[in-house]
Amino acid sequence: MKTKKNTYFWGNYTEVIFSGWPGQSFSSYILALVLVFVLGFAVEWLSHTKIIKSSCSTDKITAGLLLTGMHGTRVGMAYLAMLAVMSMNVGVLLAAIAGYTVGFFIFGSCVFVNYNAKMSSTSMPFQDDDPDLPPFNC
Repeated sequence: MKTKKNTYFWGNYTEVIFSGWPGQSFSSYILALVLVFVLGFAVEWLSHTKIIKSSCSTDKITAGLLLTGMHGTRVGMAYLAMLAVMSMNVGVLLAAIAGYTVGFFIFGSCVFVNYNAKMSSTSMPFQDDDPDLPPFNC
């Protein structure tokens, strides 16, 4: 009986997350890569977004429920991306890395930040613009 080796491989004949998906079609494989990219991108967006305007001005229970929902969504999407990478396909791995990287570049780096608009007259600039969720620690 031959056992499956746990090594990374190239090719579009793989299973990502679900049995039988994406199948043997090259277009389905490309769709799987796009979805894995979007998962990584969305995790970075949730990690750096500011949806709740101010925790002082909103109801604490509502703010807590929103933050808990955002955290659960972010963790769930990160685990789905991790499960996709566990398909041991190099294309899926590169799509996940690219999604996280592009997401961080757009939402987490200083490239797209207008510092003049964010600076305030207070001694602690950026305090209201911190993201809702704490950093993702692995």
